[in-house]
Amino acid sequence: GAAGCVATLLHDAAMNPAEVVKQRMQMYNSPYQRVTDCVRAVWRNEGAGAFYRSYTTQLTMNIPFQAIHFMTYEFLQEQLNPHRQYNPGSHVVSGACAGAVAAAATTPLDVCKTLLNTQESLALSSNISGHITGMANAFRTVYQVGGVTAYFRGVQARVIYQMPSTAIAWSVYEFFKYILTKRQEERRAGK
Repeated sequence: GAAGCVATLLHDAAMNPAEVVKQRMQMYNSPYQRVTDCVRAVWRNEGAGAFYRSYTTQLTMNIPFQAIHFMTYEFLQEQLNPHRQYNPGSHVVSGACAGAVAAAATTPLDVCKTLLNTQESLALSSNISGHITGMANAFRTVYQVGGVTAYFRGVQARVIYQMPSTAIAWSVYEFFKYILTKRQEERRAGK
């Protein structure tokens, strides 16, 4: 568990600036044509802190995502594959469902992270300070702009994105685990 937390801390620290740039370039009517233009403009207008404004939200989202993801996968494997044999079908189904559940459950956090990264103008106009800082402020602003349903904008797209991703990841993991275990058993039997 500790290794997973440290890995998430380091991964998100490295990837958060890239996520900020990606989201700003994906915005409707984005003023940026190139990555370098976006990086320079954010750095110049908002400072280095803008690249990490959503870091705590990213961690707050990724740690629960991974916890839900792994627990759901293990639970489904117990139901579909109780003898824990190599079974590609159960790995694909369990992986896809685990990704779907984790993605749906953490969508409100993803919505707030996106708002922190993009500083979207509609939300800024409804925000008293005119600048969204921190997760609590993002949660209040999302609610002010769209109510409870706003926390789940894009949930279908997020679930559809995660399902094949996690199905593939678990299938590949289980395949290599099976191959390596089989080789190890063959070596032991040969001795």
